[in-house]
Amino acid sequence: MYCDAVARVRLSVAERREELLGAAVEQIEARGVAAVRIADVADALGVSSALVLYHFSTKEKLVAAAFTHAADADLAHLRRLLGRRTTALRRLRAAVRWYAPTGQAKGWRLWIDAWAASLREPALRDVSRALDQQWKSALTEVIAEGAAAGEFPCEDPAAAAWRLTAFLDGLAVQMTSYAGSLSRAAMLQWTDEALARELGIDHAELTATAR
Repeated sequence: MYCDAVARVRLSVAERREELLGAAVEQIEARGVAAVRIADVADALGVSSALVLYHFSTKEKLVAAAFTHAADADLAHLRRLLGRRTTALRRLRAAVRWYAPTGQAKGWRLWIDAWAASLREPALRDVSRALDQQWKSALTEVIAEGAAAGEFPCEDPAAAAWRLTAFLDGLAVQMTSYAGSLSRAAMLQWTDEALARELGIDHAELTATAR
């Protein structure tokens, strides 16, 4: 027990913040944004609430930072998918299918909870808006690249990215709230169809070219 305490004391500021943010994400996922308390995060790590407040000062700031922490890993993976050395069409299909509710992107419960809490918490609203814009911007950039290269005839990459992410976000709310209401196969087919529609190509062309 003494060794554990010493190890905690020796954590750098960055390591401590990382530890606190990881615990905060877990507690938010378990309890929800509205119900989680500073004390829950402190208890999960066996530290004092004062230590948590020293690093984040308020629950609102902790929640906003935790949400950013959780989303940053997915954003990094998205950029890796979109940065691969292959066609824009293949990169987009891989990214969109990963982003979809049936994929591994995002802790959808965390995002949905954050969206709801954002209606009343300005700090979280600002953070979620900025992160959402990063997703849209990353997709817009690759759609524009593919259109410029003649891979598909999408005339408005930004609008396509907005409609596509709105479609997937809406499905995520349904799939997360009503688990099992739609099969994974159907979800991925709808995802492909939505992507093909936004890019201005046939569904068969998308699936054949993006293999």
